Amino acid sequence: MLAAAAPAAAQSEPLAREGQWWRDPLNLERLITQHPDTPWIGDRVPLAPPPAAEIPNPDRPLTLAELTDLGLRNNPQTRLAWQAARAAAATVGIELADYSLQASGVLSYVRARQITQIGAVQPLIERYTPTVNLSYALFDFGVRSNQVEAARFNLLAANLSQNRALQSVAFSVEQAYYALLGSEQLVRSAQVSLRNARTTLEAAERRRQSGLATIGDVYRAETAVSQAQLTLQVVQGQAAQARGRLAFAAGLPVTTRYTLAPVPEQLQFAALTESVSALIERAKNNRPDLIAAEATARSLAANARAVAAAGLPSVVATGSYAQNYFVSRPDTNNWSVGVAVNIPLFTGFRDTYNTRLAEANTERQRAARDLLSNQVELDVWQGYFNLETAATALKTAQSLVRTAAQSLEVAEARYRGGVGSMLDVITAQADDVNARVQQINAQFNWYTAFSQLNFALGALPVAGAGAGASAPAALGPAQPPSLPTQKK
Repeated sequence: MLAAAAPAAAQSEPLAREGQWWRDPLNLERLITQHPDTPWIGDRVPLAPPPAAEIPNPDRPLTLAELTDLGLRNNPQTRLAWQAARAAAATVGIELADYSLQASGVLSYVRARQITQIGAVQPLIERYTPTVNLSYALFDFGVRSNQVEAARFNLLAANLSQNRALQSVAFSVEQAYYALLGSEQLVRSAQVSLRNARTTLEAAERRRQSGLATIGDVYRAETAVSQAQLTLQVVQGQAAQARGRLAFAAGLPVTTRYTLAPVPEQLQFAALTESVSALIERAKNNRPDLIAAEATARSLAANARAVAAAGLPSVVATGSYAQNYFVSRPDTNNWSVGVAVNIPLFTGFRDTYNTRLAEANTERQRAARDLLSNQVELDVWQGYFNLETAATALKTAQSLVRTAAQSLEVAEARYRGGVGSMLDVITAQADDVNARVQQINAQFNWYTAFSQLNFALGALPVAGAGAGASAPAALGPAQPPSLPTQKK
């Protein structure tokens, strides 16, 4: 009974509070639903339209370099990283402001009648007073210098993160580009397989009419045609999806029509000439996100020193000048110049725990940097051996295509000569299709692994480093700015 009564009580709770205005004086509960199982229905915030993307000419073939350039200009990820860098630059200016003279002005108007301690009423006073207040921090145990250092390291981290964002966009475009090329190759291969299957079906029907084949041969050929049609429909759908993913990576609407430039039939491949240890060392020197993690750790370390110094005394010079304009008496002025020593005595251990918090955040970032360093090693290690495996698979696939094509040619010739069977032809056709598919996958798996290794090394792709370009050229290192020497 208690379980049954609980939902009823929960449903009646909002109704029981109606009329109790002191529980919600502003009646803000009208802005939400009255029960947890009721969806909210109300005003919607209109979605602001994104900036207009640069739409390419659909009839002009695009290369990988041109698609990458479109992605760097249109993808919101690049604008996001750039605005973060601008915000970090503004933070440096904010911290540098503490080194400047601080000035403020006040314009006040007073109309008052004062009463003395013995109860006498003084004359009415009406006064206009413009005042200028000045202050300058003379000494603060390094609070300002450490805050500026933290802001500068944070700016460096933001700039390096922007570099990594550019690399990420270029990598996304490369991956989508190779996936689309592979899908289109599979479509063409499936079309060839369908034509071959239909040719075989026509040959089986002619042989059956002449009494040289059975109805079973025709059925097998029809089954092969249906299977080839199904395969073609599947790969066409995959190609359409890949086309939308490439448009998305380039920062274009997924419905954008575009054409890819043709790639050479004989793709150029090159073997790695550096050891995996040398590539790992290069990645640790070039990866912008790893260097950004180090810059962030140094920024937090400088901030921890600033927080620790904030609990120490500081010396501030002050000054003020005011001109008093009276309505019924002579004008006067007053000024002051002084030096103040601010000595924090006790803040409820706030400074102590602020320091501990800043130190813990610094150590946490250092651990994150070390974790990323290990991840960089793993990325390069996997990319290196993925590329070697893809190169080996490519050689095997090329040999497999040659033997499968020869086997199909022999099987078709034997069937036309009345010696072979339909089953031999269909099996040879399936082997030929599988061999060509494996070759296509091996080719673009190599380029995919190649781009993954580039991304793991922290290298931006060079212009023209797409399909058919020389492989070692794109493995050139990107040189991010080095970290400044950390202050002691």
